[in-house]
Amino acid sequence: MTPGSRARPAAAAVTGLGLVTAAGVGADAAWDGVTRPGAARGVRHREELQGLSCDFMYTIDDLDTERLLGVPALRMMDRFSQLAVIAAREAVADAGLDPSVWENDRVAVVIGSAHGGLPFYDQQSTVLAEKGARRVSPKLAPMTTVNSAASSVCMDLGARGPSLSVSTACSSGTVAIGTALQLLRGGACDIVIAGGAESVCSRLLIASACQMRAVSTRRDDPSTACRPFDADRDGFVVGEGAGLVVLERPEHAAARGARVRAGIAGYGASSDAYAAVAPDPEGTGIERALRTALADADVAPADVGHVNAHGTSTVMNDLIEATVLHRVLGEQPLVTSTKAMTGHALGAAGGIEAALTVLALERQLVPPTANLRTRDIRIPIDVVAKEAQPAAFECAVKTSMGFGGHNAALVLTKSC
Repeated sequence: MTPGSRARPAAAAVTGLGLVTAAGVGADAAWDGVTRPGAARGVRHREELQGLSCDFMYTIDDLDTERLLGVPALRMMDRFSQLAVIAAREAVADAGLDPSVWENDRVAVVIGSAHGGLPFYDQQSTVLAEKGARRVSPKLAPMTTVNSAASSVCMDLGARGPSLSVSTACSSGTVAIGTALQLLRGGACDIVIAGGAESVCSRLLIASACQMRAVSTRRDDPSTACRPFDADRDGFVVGEGAGLVVLERPEHAAARGARVRAGIAGYGASSDAYAAVAPDPEGTGIERALRTALADADVAPADVGHVNAHGTSTVMNDLIEATVLHRVLGEQPLVTSTKAMTGHALGAAGGIEAALTVLALERQLVPPTANLRTRDIRIPIDVVAKEAQPAAFECAVKTSMGFGGHNAALVLTKSC
């Protein structure tokens, strides 16, 4: 594709968005939360984390799950599945779809999560230790396995097509959307609900992250602790949430007169094959995923106007990712990390951030990287800071990197 030309027609039409985040519940509220300058709203000290060097995380407090889902359903779902169902309902409604009349065996669900139902697993481990085996819940397996979010969404909406779960650490949500794209291309379905869901308020997990020195320890100022690309960054802050998109074959969306919010034109994935927790210092894995996605979409690097980066606020990850973005895309894209407002929602991050990228394309506005005060002088990219920046762009990229070397990238287009 030559600079200034249009990408080949997108392989999937984005017709619906569902967002449940610490920045806001619902797509409009989440967008408002990430585009307004100021301290993050959802960061809270948590009683479960008292005594840890990181005793805070991004949480969603204004969510009445009992009213939204009902007590019987709540009893069969850990919180990450609850968030997935709520986000899926919003995405399907936003797409103008009616589950009571759709061709349900042509509707697929692909949801990513890094940890699944970890809080319930922790709770039942305590029950076993303190009360014995006879008191352990028989619901442990169906509530904690990574696939329970996808199965819960299928049961809630009556979707009977392929139901898949993706677990590639922090790239899970992005890989889930890429997998959905492949299902549509292969003709396995007409509609896919895809993205990620995560909720890991787990003392065990956060304690381990503290030992790894992966999380911020700014206990005195948690609302500004997550500082992607900042010279003074010291780690990420865990968040919870769900971000799902409804993808359709473009012909299917056109036939039913659907509003198309954006297109997914390309996908790439790779493995560093380097280390369990450290990214390849040369960034060859994420570069390969990014170049594959661009080639898949037939998009030249010069055509990319915006990147929603992985941008975790960890020292090495930010530097490696920024170096690769500059190496592949040059200086022209406006780059942001929205994690400073949502927290790092681990396996849900890619789904949340892909949905936010759709909104950026729609509104031609790039959210700021909140809490960025002094950009690291080694960061060679144009990072939007302080205020959202208007821009005209047809193509955007979402990048993700996960523990174990799992990399993924999506190319999104303004039109389909």
